[in-house]
Amino acid sequence: MIRPATDAADTADTADASAGPAADRRRPGGEDGKGGEDGKGGKGAGRPGGRRAGRGTLTATLLVLAALLAVSATAGLAIGSVRVPPGQVWGIVTHALGAPWPEPDWSGARETIVLDVRAPRVLLAVVTGAGLAVVGTALQALLRNPLAEPYLLGVSSGASLGAVAVIVFGVSVFGPVSLSVAAFAGALGALLLVYATARTGGRITSVRLVLSGVAIASVLTAVLDLLLLTTGRGNEARTVLAWTLGGLGGVTWGTLWLPGAALLTGVGVLMTQARHLNLLLAGEEAATTMGLDVARFRARMFVLVSLVTGVLVAAAGPIGFVGLMLPHLVRLFVGGDHRRVLPTAALGGAVFLVWADIAARTVAAPMEIPVGVLTALCGGPFFLWLMRRDARRGTDRGGA
Repeated sequence: MIRPATDAADTADTADASAGPAADRRRPGGEDGKGGEDGKGGKGAGRPGGRRAGRGTLTATLLVLAALLAVSATAGLAIGSVRVPPGQVWGIVTHALGAPWPEPDWSGARETIVLDVRAPRVLLAVVTGAGLAVVGTALQALLRNPLAEPYLLGVSSGASLGAVAVIVFGVSVFGPVSLSVAAFAGALGALLLVYATARTGGRITSVRLVLSGVAIASVLTAVLDLLLLTTGRGNEARTVLAWTLGGLGGVTWGTLWLPGAALLTGVGVLMTQARHLNLLLAGEEAATTMGLDVARFRARMFVLVSLVTGVLVAAAGPIGFVGLMLPHLVRLFVGGDHRRVLPTAALGGAVFLVWADIAARTVAAPMEIPVGVLTALCGGPFFLWLMRRDARRGTDRGGA
């Protein structure tokens, strides 16, 4: 019999065994193994030290990641074909924000490069990396599968197909957001199709989920390629083909607001639902016993993650494996409670993608490598290691 957890942190402790490589091995009673309910007003007594330590660890981790993000953003603004000293980068940025600089020591060309070319690109990397990491975290909890990730599940392929269909057929029903709306519809349709295909007898295994995602992604990619080959606009087809590899170039200040709004919405809603995500990790039956309407909750979350994924794919193209790697890595430092994992994964994903974009711009300069290629080079080996680890633990014999 599963004992109802006293709060979200307790539930996370009991459910972390299915959360991935960073699963906590603590007893469900509390963070120091002494928890339990001591009666009214005493819930959680006997574990304040562990709770304070957990909060201290989370605070320290977030502060370190925030500092790394500031350093990474500075590097993203400074590094390129035209090198700008970090001091000048901060001078240009603070001057643009209204700080008084009586005698700027930079040229107008450098100011244009930093503010109009690199700054929107760095911000898009921050938003996309954070959004993909958060979506991956949510999917791994919703499907109770450590291999869940938008790219592997075909969600990114569905979003790409929707966006490309709008470009090829020239649809503009929703005006400037038509691309994002189509990408959202494609992402949601792909996710629901993968979920329905992988769920057999009320269970989902890692193998079925990944195979369903790969198969559906292959079909969607084939349809996308067919659209590109049959379109009569060759130059446009080449541009779209390059976009399908994932890239952050071409973004402007005018197009950055929508991905930013999607990220804030996604993180905000998921943070309010962190307790329910923790409950779901304990299993559908246990979550239902604790008062969660699993079917309705999953449906709402599927719409949310599809919305965030669709908007991000429309802005940056399909960039894979960020949502797979970062949730597992951050759990090593903050445990499995989603109140901790979600903000940490967001900052970690932002830092990772900023550096991936820096590498994409500099490794083969003056040629630019699609950032999606570099994330795949990092994520592919990580995925294989995760598969082998789960096979050794026998997780493929289980299911949601």
